[in-house]
Amino acid sequence: MGFLDKLFGTSTKEEEKMENVKLAVIYYSSTGTNYQMAQWAADGAKEAGADVKVLKVPETAPQAAIDSNPAWKAHVEETAAVPEVTLADLEWADAIIFSIPTRFGNVPGQVKQFLDTTGGLWFNGKLANKVVSAMTSAQNAHGGQEQTLLSLYTTMHHWGALVASPGYTDPVTFSSGGNPYGTSVTVDQNGKMVEDVEATVKHQAKRTVTVAGWVKQGNQ
Repeated sequence: MGFLDKLFGTSTKEEEKMENVKLAVIYYSSTGTNYQMAQWAADGAKEAGADVKVLKVPETAPQAAIDSNPAWKAHVEETAAVPEVTLADLEWADAIIFSIPTRFGNVPGQVKQFLDTTGGLWFNGKLANKVVSAMTSAQNAHGGQEQTLLSLYTTMHHWGALVASPGYTDPVTFSSGGNPYGTSVTVDQNGKMVEDVEATVKHQAKRTVTVAGWVKQGNQ
């Protein structure tokens, strides 16, 4: 570096590219719907240039309950290798996408139990300014999807996180139910998704990564 470079802070070196956004896709799934949505979110985020971890919320249901449902038991076995989310993953991430089923218009107990362990990170300001977004599923079209997302976002507000809901930022939202709070899907009695939400999930993931990139750049 020459004298003028030292004096005025200029350099002939190319400006280093901003570090990729780090995204944690955190899901809870009994029979696979939200696991699939998490995979689509990961694909969309990677297309947007993010570094992605797909992580599952620890299962707390009794083994007897899991064994009583063949689809539940099969999914648990099929995803045994997926790493469980830890507090360290939350601290690592610039952005977080949750994919969780609806339970009476609220988050599953497994998810609430994990969220209740984040107090230490919250107290130390480690969750502030994380960019978050969420998706959900239910067996009925009006089975509480919107309320589940809003219930989850309440915790995010306490974190001081920045909610990047999809709104109506892309027409694809209308083709999958039009939920502005986050992608939601109806699941039939055979466990199949009624709406085609793959493109909507990927749009939401890309939007989350984009917003997180703006925040990350602004903090540098």
